Amino acid sequence: MRITLRLCLTVAAAISAAGYPECGFAEDTGAKRPNILFIAIDDQNDWIGCLGGHPQVKTPAIDALAKRGTLFTNAHCQAPLCNPSRTSLMTGLRPTTTGVYGLAPWFRTIDEFREHVTLPQYLAQHGYRTYSTGKIYHGGYGRGKDDAEFHVVGPPAGVGARPEKKLVETPAPHPLVDWGTFPHRDEDKGDWRVASWAVEQLDAKPKEPFFLSVGFFLPHVPCYATEEWFDLYAADKSLLPPVRPDDRDDMPRFSWYLHWKLPEPRLAFLKEADEWVNLVRSYLACVSFIDSQVGRVLDALERNGLAENTVVVLWSDHGWHLGEKLITGKNTLWEPSTRVPLIFAGPGATPAAVCSRPAELLDIYPTLVELCGLPPKQGLEGLSLVPQLKHAAAPRERPAITTHNAGNHGVRTERWRYIRYADDSEELYDLHDDPHEWRNLVADKKLSDIYADVLAAHRRWLPQKELPPAAGSRHRILTFDGGRPVWEGEPIGPDDPIPELPQ
Repeated sequence: MRITLRLCLTVAAAISAAGYPECGFAEDTGAKRPNILFIAIDDQNDWIGCLGGHPQVKTPAIDALAKRGTLFTNAHCQAPLCNPSRTSLMTGLRPTTTGVYGLAPWFRTIDEFREHVTLPQYLAQHGYRTYSTGKIYHGGYGRGKDDAEFHVVGPPAGVGARPEKKLVETPAPHPLVDWGTFPHRDEDKGDWRVASWAVEQLDAKPKEPFFLSVGFFLPHVPCYATEEWFDLYAADKSLLPPVRPDDRDDMPRFSWYLHWKLPEPRLAFLKEADEWVNLVRSYLACVSFIDSQVGRVLDALERNGLAENTVVVLWSDHGWHLGEKLITGKNTLWEPSTRVPLIFAGPGATPAAVCSRPAELLDIYPTLVELCGLPPKQGLEGLSLVPQLKHAAAPRERPAITTHNAGNHGVRTERWRYIRYADDSEELYDLHDDPHEWRNLVADKKLSDIYADVLAAHRRWLPQKELPPAAGSRHRILTFDGGRPVWEGEPIGPDDPIPELPQ
């Protein structure tokens, strides 16, 4: 079947290029199906103007897009890590269904999913011409010569210009974990090239309907920004997110195991090295730069007369901590790591609407299928967001669920965040009264009894069936075997010191 699908895509591409109607797809119903502009941003948390995650952030292009459509203010990823998150979104399946929890494997290497029809493939089967540039799947996944994920593949994601040597030396050296500014131009950055390629495709007036996926790398580390964007933000402590030094005192020790040994530094290092403001400033500068690249692509869509019949969906694969919970990076089940921007604009989306219902990245696949008027795709685990795109207050039948390695889950409703770890330890936060998740309501047994009904209501959404890590799983894999946590193959003892924390 894989060979058949690849042959179908190849033949369709060749026929289309020759100027003839494509064959082998759904017959034309006479209705003009909308195009799709699919914009991904890597490691983008809720520090977007329209989301209110940081009071000083400047993102005029994304904010304008939100006004054109529906903004989901309570959207969450299925996994706080690139590969499992993107795998889930593109396949329409949860990490607990695929067993993909780490930066490897590529889901096509798993026998059960070798022939699974992904979002772009389903669109291609129904007459869409599919394009991709930058980071859509993790790393180079989906870009190989034998892959059949897209008809046309443009430049990959990349850092672009780099300084001669790292700007910041961190405790766990890694070539990507760096930040700051150095002499270079926006045009020298990998994301400029990605945006430029997308603009070129739009200027060439692609055959409609098309699916154009554009994946930006920043603000993923290294957070290198040119001076223009760096200077948007003052170098002072007013940039810093609110943090409590005792924040994790009422949390289970198991919460540390989800990010036990990582190259992203702890807050303790940032303070000691006087790098906290610099990192936050660099991240914000990269966010504003990416906003400008999103603006370039949206401008091209508009000037080519394509905006009216194009669904624009903008999303990020997960968030990023910048000191909250005493860490940086992702790999947690708290708001800074799971909450992401999600915007739908164009046909089918209500302009200037704001939806606070829980939404999942998993919902993008069935939503686009419905917006495009295609037959429902069987087996998808997300819910279409079309009811909320029509009426932002439309009811939602379930919460958003995030998983980081088997047994660890976060459940997010409109008011509450519930977390269950693999050792059965728990957390509960009232986001209305405690938006920073500073008070774990189940740390105190008396409070646990008071909130028994809330806990029960959220526990019922925990996955009832989940696969262990798939064959070939590696990088940031945590297992819990025989009552003992194991990080990347190394058992963690109950008294082992937490890495890179003052003892």
